[in-house]
Amino acid sequence: MLGSIAPRPIAFVSTIDLRGNPNLAPFSFFNAFGVNPGTLIFSPSRRGRDNTTKHTYENLLEVPEAVINVVDYNMVQQMSLASCEYPKGVNEFEKAGFTSIQSEKVRPGRVGESPVQYECRVRELIPTGNQAGAGNLVICDILRIHIREDVLDANQEIDQTKIDLVGRMGGDFYVRTNENARFVVPKPVSRNGIGIDVLPIHIRHS
Repeated sequence: MLGSIAPRPIAFVSTIDLRGNPNLAPFSFFNAFGVNPGTLIFSPSRRGRDNTTKHTYENLLEVPEAVINVVDYNMVQQMSLASCEYPKGVNEFEKAGFTSIQSEKVRPGRVGESPVQYECRVRELIPTGNQAGAGNLVICDILRIHIREDVLDANQEIDQTKIDLVGRMGGDFYVRTNENARFVVPKPVSRNGIGIDVLPIHIRHS
């Protein structure tokens, strides 16, 4: 499944427990699911080998707030280091060499090296099961977005070349969204396409 549903965006999630211990971990079960209100969902699944839950999920049960940081190419090696299963209470910001920046609306810190950071409040936690490998859907409302100015173009839109995001694939594989990987397919929004079905057969099968 993971080899065929790819590339997947990466949520680099910072959380905090009631004692103030930060946690930072990446999750590729992640996407945007609405813009009004802005809704992000990620899933810290139960571990496949022993059916335990991850520190991120445990923290969210105590403090239902998170920062979802996007991951660019410059961060990917350190992000991978942060995915190590360190003992609870270990600060992955320090282990992976990231800069923790105080958030404005939530208690967990932001990753200073990330080009876009979403401060979120957890709306709902939905377990998809209680067996090993089951997901825990974390439905987040976006409270504030921080965008680094150097990834914007002249129109103040995110420049897809400058942001240089990475995505997760199967196994140890990632994909870099640089110019060698991207191509353009114009959206058929100004007028509808006539459809393959109305083409003459000799053209349709050519």
